[in-house]
Amino acid sequence: MTVELRVPAVGESITEVQIGDWLKDIGAPVKADEAVVVIETDKVTVELPAPVDGQVVKVLKKKGEQAKVGEVIGYMEVGVAAKTSAPAPKAEPAKAEAKKTEATVESEVRVMPAARRALAESGLAASAVTPTGPGGRMLKEDVERARGAAHTATPASAIPAAKKPAGARDEEVVPMTPMRKRIAQRLVEAQATAAILTTFNEIDMGAVMELRKLHQERFVEKYKVKLGFMSFFVKASIEALKEIPQVNAEVRGDTIVYRNYHDIGIAVGGGKGLVVPIVRNAERLSFAELEIAIAELGVRAKENKIALDELVGGTFTISNGGIYGSLLSTPILNPPQSGILGLHAIQERPVARNGQVVIRPMMYVALSYDHRIVDGREAVTFLKRIKDCMEEPARMLLEI
Repeated sequence: MTVELRVPAVGESITEVQIGDWLKDIGAPVKADEAVVVIETDKVTVELPAPVDGQVVKVLKKKGEQAKVGEVIGYMEVGVAAKTSAPAPKAEPAKAEAKKTEATVESEVRVMPAARRALAESGLAASAVTPTGPGGRMLKEDVERARGAAHTATPASAIPAAKKPAGARDEEVVPMTPMRKRIAQRLVEAQATAAILTTFNEIDMGAVMELRKLHQERFVEKYKVKLGFMSFFVKASIEALKEIPQVNAEVRGDTIVYRNYHDIGIAVGGGKGLVVPIVRNAERLSFAELEIAIAELGVRAKENKIALDELVGGTFTISNGGIYGSLLSTPILNPPQSGILGLHAIQERPVARNGQVVIRPMMYVALSYDHRIVDGREAVTFLKRIKDCMEEPARMLLEI
């Protein structure tokens, strides 16, 4: 029996998607609920599961092509894989043992579909790859990292030189993903519709670092999650937003909409690019609840499992470029929000304290804001409030 593979509904306002990687080749056996193909949108990436046991017999839409929600993109045949599979040739003892070892490794490590394809393409054994994904999962990036290390370790004399015509220069043309298109659209929109300015300050992170060091062990033991810097910055931002509500507002036509709640967007790197999932009503959450929520969003972002409704409706955004080594930058607004806080790398620098030059762990912070409703004085005051809260964390608990 032939079964259709149709594009699922992936969001209320999404009518068209782009086909990503086909995770199963034509003729390959597929189990029910196993991922068959990646579906990409401007907000989220989802995997289409197989509706039945069988095999893919026809692909109508290739990678990079557009498809409508509900459109048939391929066909499966029920149970054909089990019926037509030829008995495998008897393996030599050494090869059989190697396959047995590989099977053991893959059963102990959860290999994600994209990583499994990368293993097949690279010829690497799963045992040669160190998984870094949540819960010990093996990601595509892990395979690519292992493949790069293996290539680096190969003597140059052992690598055959590719002969190319003199002056030849290769190019690769690939379609822009829906998410990348949407990011580009939003960035241009932000520049065109808002009067964006940025103000800077620097924060001595010593007090927060000491506080984390003092309580980290008990915090992890109780809540099963590490106490990071982000929960402190979320709390400090909320205090600053309460003091300067314009930064938590938005321009809507000829009106200004003020919010008495704080839905904080946390920019995180996902499997397909940067996404900004929202922590709703962050003002009601404790440090532990914030850390748990942020950690869970980070894991799901890497697995491309962030839901569409988790990416809309934020009132303020925090972006941490410091995890990539950024020392200073000017973050761009996430429309229609009026403010975004940019965090950067912590760097030990000489600073003056009580007439003495001392070495302190310092971080530059940046606030980009919409000058249509936020004045320079208010922006500077906002950032100074965050600095005060971070350098004296007790102020956040006492709300002073």
